Amino acid sequence: MSEVLGNEALEIEEDTQKNKFLIFSLESESYGIEIRHVTEIIGLQPITQVPEMPEYIMGIINLRGKIIPVMDVRLRFNKESREYNDRTCVIVIEINDIPMGLIIDSVSEVIPITGENIVEPPSIYSEGGRYINGIGKVEDEVVLLLDSDRLLNEEESENLANTI
Repeated sequence: MSEVLGNEALEIEEDTQKNKFLIFSLESESYGIEIRHVTEIIGLQPITQVPEMPEYIMGIINLRGKIIPVMDVRLRFNKESREYNDRTCVIVIEINDIPMGLIIDSVSEVIPITGENIVEPPSIYSEGGRYINGIGKVEDEVVLLLDSDRLLNEEESENLANTI
């Protein structure tokens, strides 16, 4: 019986997270990531650099005894790097069962974006378009919806898993 109740609680939790996105900014662009992928949002912490990592992997942090690699999303998206400030934060998510911190410019809010307000990204996207799962229409604005599983390819995930 407790197993049935546990499954029902999981379904209710998943249902309350359905179609909800954490909105964050890089420069003037708004991005969204499904809230169900987000573990937590933390302030920027001291980062320990690890040799021979891709340039967008800034290093690792120790989050309550758990070692987490951190990725600067600006660099991953081939944007210019920028000095971190008091609005810069880290969104902790799971990518292919690996906890990952995403360094972003600022977090805005959690908002619902339903299916009728999400369109496919244009096929003109090149390399950077692989990270975009859809485009959300929110009032007069657009939000680029990320596919968190594509932020790292299989080889990158494996290399990170072996490093940490």
